[in-house]
Amino acid sequence: MQIRGSWALIRAMNFSALILAGGKSSRLEHTPKAGLSNGENTLLDCALAASSAARARVVVGPGSLPVPADTLHTREDPPFSGPAAGIHAGLEALAAHYETTGEEPAPWCLILGVDTPLVAPAVQLLLEHAESAPAKLNGFWGISEGVYQPLIGIYRFEPLRVCFARGTTDASVRRFLRKLEPQALELPAGSTRDVDTWEQAHELGFTQPAWTEYL
Repeated sequence: MQIRGSWALIRAMNFSALILAGGKSSRLEHTPKAGLSNGENTLLDCALAASSAARARVVVGPGSLPVPADTLHTREDPPFSGPAAGIHAGLEALAAHYETTGEEPAPWCLILGVDTPLVAPAVQLLLEHAESAPAKLNGFWGISEGVYQPLIGIYRFEPLRVCFARGTTDASVRRFLRKLEPQALELPAGSTRDVDTWEQAHELGFTQPAWTEYL
């Protein structure tokens, strides 16, 4: 899947990516959200494509997810304990990866929910702002039409990991992120449209389940 935009900048950025794909999809009658397809790509495919330039990526979700070989895969503990717990699990998986490889962790971490198939322009804008961010700024979280989108954001890795180190089970993501005092960034129109309901799935064309249950 191709992403349009400034590839030179995106490739130059040193960042990791964390994709949250562990929800119950309650409003989709528990049909796995990550596997909804438009006939060409699943929602998971779209998130992976939008983050393809990351130095390391991790998908947080059930073990049955078809995650590429070059991408880390972990699960929040306990399962279905919310996105904050998912962020904690993903950050720890990234930290373990960098420790194992002996590499310095990428200074920035992009966070994406799995349900925003049009997010590529937002990712490009986040990376552009992170590239020129002053040292004292810990990150950017998206805002669209006055609504904050904490799961479309980019944050400095080490402060983010400290914030999500404990107490994340069934907790508010926004409460943790506020500790970083991120800057709100208005994202491109339409890039934050998500799939939470079947109505939204039909509007965006992602109505074909690639699989029907998590194993």
